[in-house]
Amino acid sequence: MAIFVDADTRVIVQGATGKQGSYHLVRMLEYNVKVVGGVSPGKGGKTVQGVPIYDTIAEAKKETSIDASMILVPRPGS
Repeated sequence: MAIFVDADTRVIVQGATGKQGSYHLVRMLEYNVKVVGGVSPGKGGKTVQGVPIYDTIAEAKKETSIDASMILVPRPGS
């Protein structure tokens, strides 16, 4: 099975409101990646650079069409 990522790939960023998540989300937007949303539990309804944030992946999937996910969540205890 091959997975191809191209200009039409719609991406969700998990951990989008954290330090690393928001940094990389902004860089992705600068490179014209189609970021359709972010996920951060308890922060649904907010936005990061105009990208809507959802509480869960299930909620994001229901509201948007997602092809790929980028996970930027710190390890436990850090």
